Parts: sequence; C-alpha cells; structure tokens
Amino acid sequence: MADPTLLVLSSLADGVKHGYAIMEDIDRFAGIRMGPGTLYGAITRLEQRRWIRRVASEDRRQPYAITPRVANILPRNWSSSIE
Repeated sequence: MADPTLLVLSSLADGVKHGYAIMEDIDRFAGIRMGPGTLYGAITRLEQRRWIRRVASEDRRQPYAITPRVANILPRNWSSSIE
C-alpha cells in the first residue's frame, strides 16, 4: 500500500491531523517517509474529491479530517487493521 492518497486516508481514519502529524503517522505504520510535495499533492487530490476537508483551527498548522461520506464507507477497524 504505497499510494499516497490511501496512506493519507489511513492516517486520518483514526482522527484529525495536520500535515506533519500525517507524515509521522505514515512513517510509523507503513515505514514510508513521505516528502511534503507528495503529501500535499495527495491532500489536494483528496480535498478535490471531497474525501477529506480542512478543519477550522486557531493554530498555524492546518488540520484535516475525513468527510462523513468517506467515514461511513470505511470498515470500523480500518485504521487499526493497517498496522
């Protein structure tokens, strides 16, 4: 599973995260160190498809979350089954 969009969705399956936290999570569970260009390219594609959305934040880091329509089709234990 090396598709960047699937890796980002996998990371967000267990909750809201900002970009750096997504990169660290992917490195932890998949052993893949994703560069910023790859990460934010995947985030952009997922936002365009409306699979993820930006979450309002006072922090300078931008958090993201899976949209409800995507969350409803993921198996309940998907985030724990990818490790």
